[in-house]
Amino acid sequence: MSGQGETYERDESEQERIDRNWSELLQELRVTQTGVQILTAFLLTIPFQQRFVELSETQRNVYLVTVGFAALATGLFIAPVSYHRLVFRRRQKDWLVRAAHQSALLGLICLAFAIMGAVWLVFDFVLGRTASTIVVCLTAAFYAVLWWGPPMNASRSGLREQS
Repeated sequence: MSGQGETYERDESEQERIDRNWSELLQELRVTQTGVQILTAFLLTIPFQQRFVELSETQRNVYLVTVGFAALATGLFIAPVSYHRLVFRRRQKDWLVRAAHQSALLGLICLAFAIMGAVWLVFDFVLGRTASTIVVCLTAAFYAVLWWGPPMNASRSGLREQS
């Protein structure tokens, strides 16, 4: 792809495209699964720390919502494994790729909220409400720009690759 508006075409069959999409999705999920599992495990240990009782009611509520988002992200990133097992050898790979893609997108959204919740908690506990609010807004903007900005910009610019 050398310029705007051009599309990149592969010389592959529909089945080869689906297989390639599945392989690429699995690679992405390997990265995200590890990160979200570590975050979830870390969050699950917090109530067992001595200073947990010092959290305000608001901090405890944010903590619980954050754990919820982390658990949802974990489930969404692991779901494609279950999908694959349930449709294995049933000639449903096209459905599998579409469903896993949607699950991964939802997982990214939940992961972003889980990270923002964890960031808010740390900054609120250490520096206070104003600092935590500013930092979580900056974190949200950072993820929006970094995770969704480039792909949305590429789509608007006509730089669409054939999936």
